[in-house]
Amino acid sequence: MYQETVLKNNLTIVYEKIPFVRSVSFGLWIGAGSRYEAKEQNGISHFIEHMLFKGTKTRTAEDIAKTIDNIGGQINAFTGKECTCFYTKTLDEDLETAIELISDMLFNSTIEYAHIETERKVIAEEISMYEDYPEEMVHDMLTEEVWSGNSLGYPILGSYYSVAGITRDDIINYMRNFYVPENSVISVAGNFDEKKLVELIEKYFGNWQSHNYCKIHAYKPWFNRSFKIKKKETEQVHMCLGFRGLKQGEENLYSLLTLNNILGGGMSSRLFQKVREELGLAYSIYSYPTAYRDVGMFTIYAACSPQQHDEVVRHIRDEIISITRENISDSDIEKAKNQLKGSYILGLESTSSRMNSMGKSQLILGKVRTPQEILDSIDKVSRGSIYEIIRYVFRPEQMGISAIGDIDIGNDILDKIAF
Repeated sequence: MYQETVLKNNLTIVYEKIPFVRSVSFGLWIGAGSRYEAKEQNGISHFIEHMLFKGTKTRTAEDIAKTIDNIGGQINAFTGKECTCFYTKTLDEDLETAIELISDMLFNSTIEYAHIETERKVIAEEISMYEDYPEEMVHDMLTEEVWSGNSLGYPILGSYYSVAGITRDDIINYMRNFYVPENSVISVAGNFDEKKLVELIEKYFGNWQSHNYCKIHAYKPWFNRSFKIKKKETEQVHMCLGFRGLKQGEENLYSLLTLNNILGGGMSSRLFQKVREELGLAYSIYSYPTAYRDVGMFTIYAACSPQQHDEVVRHIRDEIISITRENISDSDIEKAKNQLKGSYILGLESTSSRMNSMGKSQLILGKVRTPQEILDSIDKVSRGSIYEIIRYVFRPEQMGISAIGDIDIGNDILDKIAF
């Protein structure tokens, strides 16, 4: 069972003791991501994530790495559209070392001009590397199109142009606005003494104060019916179909997750069995939902040869039509629910998974659901709730397409796929 403590500076701590393990996963979650950036500063959240590893007043970048390596631990960070997370995983006896290190990076990073220029080059290379992976880039293309005109569509890495223009003052001001206790959560899972944990966090984060913090509200985007094709000489065509999904915290999200397992969420799913196993038309085909604070998206991805693209699209369309005509049995739903529960329960055995789940939920929703509450929500999924989701998601007027490859697709592609 998780616990919650709020310090006097309004920093929220969520933590769960797991006495039968020897590890502790610690995460500092900040409500800063590409969704909250100005267009001309797109990529600054990710830039800051990099900069906090470049050195503090008492540690070099190498010292930061050695502090964790010397105790056999792990340290890393990631940036998303709505959050940035700095996290560690260590033995329980080394928890204070991890907490002190993250606090040092947060409060004492020097953000030196020379390091900024070095990291600017590194991020430019990261963007270049990303563009060499069409199987990843095609997902961002879809997001940019369906949420065009809204910051939710901005790429997390930013662009060459926006990253080139980010200054040290921009970084300092952005951190002053977003890196504040009211906009942050500390999440901890593993073997520790609860009283000692709170004392340690109070010791290292208790003096953290905000500077006239004003909560940032991003505008809710409208889902645009759109398509974008990038002509590129590749061996395969990489394609995404996107549909309106559900936001974080919606009860029906578990019905969507169940539907995802049926349609394309695993090796036994309909799309995988039909397109890959039976017909051999694609090596990779899957579906997944993405949920944000106020909106979501349901995506189907496929990679195939240019010659087989039309046939793959046709079979995806046929499978969507099939499920919209109530061609899902009760046993299909029960199997998908069991798959969902099994995957969730197995994930609970990882302190990292528990830390991530608690931290993101507390930051985005302001609460953490217990494992039993989540399992109860999965059990409540019914045939009726599945078809309610199907009618909400699969609407041709709210569909987006992105593709990268050596193909020519006409402007009527959305109408051809309509069902």
